[in-house]
Amino acid sequence: MSRNLPSSLRVAAVALLLVADLPLPRAGRGTDDRIEIETDCLKAEVWPRGYVSGVKANTLFDKKTGARDGSFGLDIVDFLMGPGAEGGAPYEFNNKVHGQIAKHYVELPQICTQARRIESDFVVGRDFVAVRQWWRYTKAAPGYRPGSEWHQTLVFPMGRRWFLASDRITSANAVENVFLRIDMPGHLKHQRGDAFEEVYLSYGGRIPASDFYEDFPPDGRHLYQRGAGPVPERFIRARKIRGPRMPWLAGMTLWPEIVYEAWCHQRGYVCFIQEIGGLPVKRGDRFAAAYVVGYFDSVEEMEATCDGLRGFTSLAATKDYWLLAEGVILREENGENLFRIVPQGRWPAPKTYRVLAHGRGTAIINGQRTTIDGESIIDVPAKP
Repeated sequence: MSRNLPSSLRVAAVALLLVADLPLPRAGRGTDDRIEIETDCLKAEVWPRGYVSGVKANTLFDKKTGARDGSFGLDIVDFLMGPGAEGGAPYEFNNKVHGQIAKHYVELPQICTQARRIESDFVVGRDFVAVRQWWRYTKAAPGYRPGSEWHQTLVFPMGRRWFLASDRITSANAVENVFLRIDMPGHLKHQRGDAFEEVYLSYGGRIPASDFYEDFPPDGRHLYQRGAGPVPERFIRARKIRGPRMPWLAGMTLWPEIVYEAWCHQRGYVCFIQEIGGLPVKRGDRFAAAYVVGYFDSVEEMEATCDGLRGFTSLAATKDYWLLAEGVILREENGENLFRIVPQGRWPAPKTYRVLAHGRGTAIINGQRTTIDGESIIDVPAKP
């Protein structure tokens, strides 16, 4: 190793060499606090500095095929918004980038480009790696206060060419209709279709790459808006990577009802903006969505994975296990294994919540003690 490297880079390089000797799964900190992750199926990086949130652009590596995501990042997070031009801070529309869809900002800035540095940590479990990232919005539109907290959890299981992800908001405001804008799975870089063969939308079918040669607005075609038609059985957005034996890269929202709006349009790249929530909240309320993001060999494989995880909306993890839950799961501050599940905003709470538990250990969820040994779905009563 060169002695001419700055000391911080030498320390990071030594740390990664040590991590590389560990058995799979493994993770460690690299340059600028980036988290480098490896399982038997994937490699990925999460960068808490610079362009932040989600999985870093072009770092999701599929060991089976050698594919990379070719994106600006996966599960990338923007800002909190509301519908219509009235209220909040002005949002530019009536153009080819945003179409004629009137909206306004509730809290800013755009996390991915302007937060610059966010908090993060990770754990390496027996057969998974989990990463957490979080940040509070620092600006608010007139009539609102800043301080809503965004919290993201990513889980990379062994034996899977995909990872689980969840974004959660704890609102600092009472809002009649609020949603979080993200990229799902992530924008697609290309030059006249050179990087992909087709797009698949579960609510719109298969679309050839040639449909994205020229720019068009989000409301020009392929637009999904909740309430404009039936909620789809599955919410899958994917692109087939160009090349022999190349896979699909997909982003699947596990509870379609939580999707407020989704774009798939050309603006120099294929823009995969998606908005989650679109629901009333009071101060302190939460809402969340959960996804599967990764590589698949066929649409049928995506559908089978989506069906097996249908309805879940939030994610939590310890070093011993991870929990994929309906509602919004939260870890209590006074105990690593204490959790509670709360409703989505002001939407009515069900009588019970399903939780997919994976790993080994004990969890207490809404007061119910559960022994986790392997993987199973449990029912947890809603707290009054």
